[in-house]
Amino acid sequence: MTHDLLTAALGHAERGWHVFPLRPDDKRPAFPDHPADRCAGRDPRCRAGHVGWEARATTDPDRIRRAWTVRPYGIGIACGPSRLVVVDLDTPKEPETGGRDGVAVLAELADAHGATIDPTYTVITGRGGTHLYYQHPTTGPTLRNTAGTLGPMVDTRAAGGYVVAAGSTVAGRPYVVALDCDPGPLPAWLADLLAPAPLPPQRPVVVDLPTNRAGAYVRAAIGREVDRVTSAAAGERNRTLYVAAVALGQLVAGGALAEDDAQSVLEQAGVTAGLRTAEAYRTVRSGLTAGARRPRAVAA
Repeated sequence: MTHDLLTAALGHAERGWHVFPLRPDDKRPAFPDHPADRCAGRDPRCRAGHVGWEARATTDPDRIRRAWTVRPYGIGIACGPSRLVVVDLDTPKEPETGGRDGVAVLAELADAHGATIDPTYTVITGRGGTHLYYQHPTTGPTLRNTAGTLGPMVDTRAAGGYVVAAGSTVAGRPYVVALDCDPGPLPAWLADLLAPAPLPPQRPVVVDLPTNRAGAYVRAAIGREVDRVTSAAAGERNRTLYVAAVALGQLVAGGALAEDDAQSVLEQAGVTAGLRTAEAYRTVRSGLTAGARRPRAVAA
């Protein structure tokens, strides 16, 4: 079993898909075993800030071999780093009720747009649903996870999301490849429907700082962390925001920066980078809390 999972994980990585271990026979990530707001830095990978499953996902065959020779982990594919958009077509929990399944809903949606669902890499899930794998568009906004945006029984996984890969099992049910080919480009009409609403105009956050050397230092530190967040690559944005919040949280604890100012400027940077407002808020709060444990004073 472990050998089969290792072979499957290496095969997915050869396609350029970033994989990470799931708990055996389960959908949940095996690592990390703690959320960002409870990260104490004891995990070696979290010494410089919390590292979640997306940042741990890899195509490195040596890392994959080390993981999958230890335990029969399931295989997760991180959609963001893999540049994938996966359309998840579910089945009704009570088929006898006659409710439409996700395949029918997507077919009706395609017909309404004068389109067809062309063949692409396809996986049948353990519960009989269907995962359609597509290449993320090379232009336009970064697509993220959706639930019901396209219609009932149709979800999507993209940046910030993952899917259980073929070769895995969940509750004893296997995920199997139904059509083995390269993922096709995400159809333009689907990309348009999944595109996030444009952000409202962002008012710049004004931080009132003294004009002395200490103020200049803090101003430079804010600018450096904001630049780091807004320029972070897809798949690294949440972690980068957390690390930035830890850094500014140290200045807050040392009395050089107001906590509200740090929260506002970092939250806006996270949203500008493409994170959801609620996600950015939680990450900043976690980072500021962690940074407060190691105050850093600034000389006047």
